[in-house]
Amino acid sequence: MSLPRGLDFARPGGTPTIRRVAALCGVLLVALLVNAARVQIVESARYDGNPANRRQMIARYGQPRGDIVVDGRPVTGSRSTAGMFRYERTYTDGRLYAAVTGFASQTYGTTQLEDAQDALLSGTDPRLAPVPLWNDVVRARNPGGTVVTTLDGAAQRAAYRHLAGRTGAVAAIEPSTGRVLALVSAPSYDPGELSGSGEAAARAWGRLNGEAAQPMLNRAVRQTYPPGSTFKVVTAAAALEAGVVTDLDAPTRSPDPYRLPGTTTRLTNESKGCADASLRYAFAWSCNTVFAKLGVDVGLRNMLGTAADFGFNDRRLGIPFAVAPSTFGRKLDRAQLAMSSIGQFDTRATPLQMAMVAAAVAGEGWVRAPYLVERTTTSGGKTVSRTAPRTLHQAMTPATAEQLREMMTDAVQEGTGRNAAIPGATVGGKTGTAQHGVRNSGKPYAWFISWAQADGSLEPAVAVAVVVEDAAAERGEISGGGNAAPIAKAVMEAVLTSRPHGGR
Repeated sequence: MSLPRGLDFARPGGTPTIRRVAALCGVLLVALLVNAARVQIVESARYDGNPANRRQMIARYGQPRGDIVVDGRPVTGSRSTAGMFRYERTYTDGRLYAAVTGFASQTYGTTQLEDAQDALLSGTDPRLAPVPLWNDVVRARNPGGTVVTTLDGAAQRAAYRHLAGRTGAVAAIEPSTGRVLALVSAPSYDPGELSGSGEAAARAWGRLNGEAAQPMLNRAVRQTYPPGSTFKVVTAAAALEAGVVTDLDAPTRSPDPYRLPGTTTRLTNESKGCADASLRYAFAWSCNTVFAKLGVDVGLRNMLGTAADFGFNDRRLGIPFAVAPSTFGRKLDRAQLAMSSIGQFDTRATPLQMAMVAAAVAGEGWVRAPYLVERTTTSGGKTVSRTAPRTLHQAMTPATAEQLREMMTDAVQEGTGRNAAIPGATVGGKTGTAQHGVRNSGKPYAWFISWAQADGSLEPAVAVAVVVEDAAAERGEISGGGNAAPIAKAVMEAVLTSRPHGGR
C-alpha cells in the first residue's frame, strides 16, 4: 500500500508542508515562552499590584505579622482566624501606643509605624531574604521582621495617664540623640478594633471617624497649634544670636503696652513689671510686649532663619512616618511679625516640633533629627537596619544655648513654670497659652516645654512638650503652668527614674 502523493513521511526531510507546520509550531512555542517570561518578569509587579488580584492579600495575611517592640516587649501580635485572610493584627495596650503603632487593617490599610515599616512587618522587605533576590526567584515570603522602638515605656505610660480625660498630646525626646522617648495623643483609640474585615471593624471605623474628638488624629505629630509663649524660646535665641540683646539683665526699652507697628492695636501683658524689662525677667514672667518688640527688632529675615534652624517650615521631617510641617510666616508685615514672634498669628507647631526646640536648648544648640525606630531585625533576631543619630541644624551657639538654659531654669524656679520642679534635678521650662477661635473666643491651648537633667548627670536626659487643648484658665500663663506643666513633670520624672544619669 502506498501513501498519497505529498504525504510520504518516510522520505528524508519530509515535504515542504510538514516543514512549514513544524516551523510554525516552533515559532508559536517560542512566542509562548517569551510571553510567559514577560508576564512572570516584566508584568509581574503590575499584576501583583492590581486591586482585583486577591492572591497578594491572601498571602499577606496568610502568616503572622512581625512585631513592634517597646522596652524589649512586643506590643503587637497576630491572631489566627478561620477567614480567607487568616491572621488579624492584635495590640497589647492598644490605646497607650496607638499614636506610635497606628493600625494594620485588612480593610482600611495601615498607619504610623504599621505603615512606615509595612514591608518589613509583612515579610516582603527584600532585606529579610536569606539570599539576595531569592524571593523574586521562588516567589516566597519571609516571616515578618521586628521593629524595635526608642520608646521609654515608663515615660509613655506617664504621659498617657496624666493626659487621661483631656484633649492634647505629649512628645518627649532624648536631647543628645533625638530618640523619641514618648509620643501620646489624647483621646486615643484601640487599633485592634479595626484589624478584621467583618462588620465589627466597619462599625468601629464609622464610630471612630464620626466622633467629634477625632481619636484617630495623631495630635503629637499631625496637628499643629499656635505655640503661644513657648515660641519665645525661639525669639530669645534669635535676639541673642543677632546681637539685639547682649546682656540678659539689661533693660530692653520695651513699652507696656506696646503698639503694634503701623496699627492702633496695643499689646498688653498678664504679668506686671514688663515695661523695659530685662530679657531674663521677661522670659520668666512671659512679657508679651518685650518679645513682640524683640521680634520686630530682630527682623523677618533673622527670625525666619532662626525658626528654620529649629525645624520650622521643614516639609521633609519623618520619624519615620510623616510629621506635619510646623510653620513660621515667610511674608509678614511688622505687626504680623510682632504677633508671630510671641507664637500667635500664623505661627503653628506640632508638639514634636516644640520638643525639638526644648531639646536644642538642652543639647547646646544642636537640633537632632527625631527618630522612633532604634533598629529592625529578622524574625530570628538578626539586625536588618539600625538608626544612627543625625544632626539637622545648629539653631544657636553653645553660649546662646547656655543663656537660654539659665532663663528656662529661672522660669521653673521663680517664674510661671514652678509646677514642673523636680527634687534632685535641674529643670528648665517655658509655659505658654495660645489663643484661638473667632476673636480668641475658644478656651486657650495650654503649653509647656521643658528639659530635665539629674543632679550628677553630665547632660540632660529628656526634653518634653505638652499641649492641652481644653485648658481652662483665668489668666494666660496659669493655663500652661497649671495644666500642662504637671504632665511634663510626670514624664520627666519617669525618664529620670529609669535613667538617672542620662544613660540608655
